[in-house]
Amino acid sequence: MTSVFIGGSRAVSRLNADIREQLDRLIARRCRILIGDANGADKAVQQHFAGQGYANVIVFCMDSCRNNVGGWPEMKIQAQTVRRDFAYYATKDLAMAREAKCGVMLWDGKSRGTLHNILNLLGAGKKTLVYFSPDKSFSKLTNAQDLEALLARCDRRALARIQTSLSAMPPGGQNQLPLHPD
Repeated sequence: MTSVFIGGSRAVSRLNADIREQLDRLIARRCRILIGDANGADKAVQQHFAGQGYANVIVFCMDSCRNNVGGWPEMKIQAQTVRRDFAYYATKDLAMAREAKCGVMLWDGKSRGTLHNILNLLGAGKKTLVYFSPDKSFSKLTNAQDLEALLARCDRRALARIQTSLSAMPPGGQNQLPLHPD
């Protein structure tokens, strides 16, 4: 059974027909879904799976789950820090990236958390399907060149902010962009 890490930007809170179709393909393949508990994409995807009555879902969270729409099993992850910052929540995302065979990310082109997840998946040699909301399209990423092509479609200032914040992250996951913004 294939385990799929699904995540995305908080700004991607509505699923269009293309995204729902991709999620339904995962249901048809009986994939094991690993998803976080954040508002936005996580919650929207949870709502879709709950609406479909899909039970093969595990919700990853920290101390307590913020969202578990379907009442699925929870995987609580212990953080190295008590401060509830980016690194704190990135701990559960890294656990999902390690456990999954592949990923599906819903990205607004600005969220550093979603990009961090993409980097972790690709850095571990795991294929990632990215829905890029600015142009409403999917991209299959298997290597750094695929990621570079996606990043070339992003706003340069947003990428510069993401690079700065990812560079300041503690070691543990992939956190370097293969492309340097102008």
